Amino acid sequence: MSLNGKRVAILVEKFYEDLELWYPYYRLMEAGCKVILVGPKAGESYASKHGYPCKSDVAAKDVSIDDFDGVIIPGGYSPDHMRRCPPMIQLVTDCAIQGKMLAAICHGPWMLCSTKGALKGKRATGFFAVRDDVENAGMVWEDAACVRDGNLVTSRTPADLPEFMQGILAALAS
Repeated sequence: MSLNGKRVAILVEKFYEDLELWYPYYRLMEAGCKVILVGPKAGESYASKHGYPCKSDVAAKDVSIDDFDGVIIPGGYSPDHMRRCPPMIQLVTDCAIQGKMLAAICHGPWMLCSTKGALKGKRATGFFAVRDDVENAGMVWEDAACVRDGNLVTSRTPADLPEFMQGILAALAS
């Protein structure tokens, strides 16, 4: 599947889950996407849960959802830190409101909860520990490897990455 010309932001913050950032990063590049790493600060290096560094390309405050065709939120403990950055929350909220591809895996749905109702009524999944947060934000929980509800793609754990990527690629192609 060729997605030449598509631009996708992957959010990065400290304590991200390695596989949930790098697997989508390289798969999207293989499909012809331009992948941009968006962090709280431009050019900052963020360590994963396992210590592997990831350097952001741009700061969230310096981009707009108009610059992208979609946004991916990896899990680990990074979403808890991402939620402390208002420009990152705004980017995710704008993505949801504009109906662009929005994907979250593992603890990533924490960021979806911060959209203040933009995803209310949408079906989603994630790591089992975020279920209460997802439901309290008004989303409908499903326990599945990948849940796609229109533009929203969610998955539970690194074991679900193949299904997660199939959902992302299909959402970007449609």
